[in-house]
Amino acid sequence: MITPSEILVLNTGSSSVKFAVFDAQLQERLSGVADGIGGAGQLRIGAEREAVALPDHRHALSAVLTRLAHDGIGPEALRAVAHRVVHGGTQLTAPTRITPEVRAQIAACVPLAPLHNPHALSAIDALDHLAPKLPQYASFDTAFHATAPEVAQRYALPPEAEALGLRRYGFHGLSYAALCRRLPEISGTPLPTRLLAFHLGNGASICAIENGQSVATTMGYSPLEGLTMGTRVGTLDSNATLRLVEEIGLTQTKTLLNSKSGLAGLSGGLSDMRALEEADTPEARFAIAHFCYWAIRHGHSLIGAMGGCDAIAFTGGIGENADAIRARILAGFSWLGCIPDPHRNAENAACLTFADSQPSAWIVPAEEERQIAMHARALIADTQ
Repeated sequence: MITPSEILVLNTGSSSVKFAVFDAQLQERLSGVADGIGGAGQLRIGAEREAVALPDHRHALSAVLTRLAHDGIGPEALRAVAHRVVHGGTQLTAPTRITPEVRAQIAACVPLAPLHNPHALSAIDALDHLAPKLPQYASFDTAFHATAPEVAQRYALPPEAEALGLRRYGFHGLSYAALCRRLPEISGTPLPTRLLAFHLGNGASICAIENGQSVATTMGYSPLEGLTMGTRVGTLDSNATLRLVEEIGLTQTKTLLNSKSGLAGLSGGLSDMRALEEADTPEARFAIAHFCYWAIRHGHSLIGAMGGCDAIAFTGGIGENADAIRARILAGFSWLGCIPDPHRNAENAACLTFADSQPSAWIVPAEEERQIAMHARALIADTQ
């Protein structure tokens, strides 16, 4: 008889299901993605590609489970499935096993994350049908920021607007939680008391982390607020948004601000930082300058929230790999005494600064999937 020991982690989007399997020691056994949901899709694991029809999320999850079974990781080998859920609102602020009541709470957060939570629910429901005996757990991207003080979470709105759920929730919380876990392992020292953490990718944010807890972050009610991002505008005067609605309508405004702005809007369509650096056009150079300027500017506001800064950390695709971008951002904090070592930075070394630099600066590889698997494993252990 097989003793189930593996944990399957799912990150479900509108057209894809990313998955990773972790063993009992939380080592990743394999990972992949079922992509192209809604049409002629494909299943990718490593360098392998397999064309497969994926009309909906249930078929995508079925294809994933079938392929895992082919690799010896069928449902009978799985201990649990753990989901990344973007929004937990004010109630779901810790990882949890998914029950009918929890599912209802996730559904209640759909108005807060209409582009994300419905797809997580699709995966949860599909697995209820495909593997009804398999326990399911959820970790929430907003949960890490629930520790921020009320003055950081509330907008200056009257109670009737607050009742609509209009407050700063923050996102990338699973990434920041993993960063707090990994940085002491990488540095060999305790987690810095006042840590300025940059999650820089197509979506980008910064978090002020004091004593291991979020006290402020740049994203707000939605992932649209804050930094210049790949296709998102970042912070924008609310009256500018209202003007756009008057001129081009609500639907086109949503598309413009979420999908056609940010780096893409400034550069003429390029949202990938590597492509922008290679293009080296005036528009591309300005887009990069805009990205770095606002990262520096927002970063300083978060230092104010902590009353200082003891270390800076970078994670995410840009944060881990774009040495020129890191150098420009760190130059904005040189007045603090944060002095990057050009050779370490160019080599994407773990520590980016000279030995006597205070604050120090670090690269922390993103481990969101492992963080989710750890959450599930801890919850399982608590019930035994």
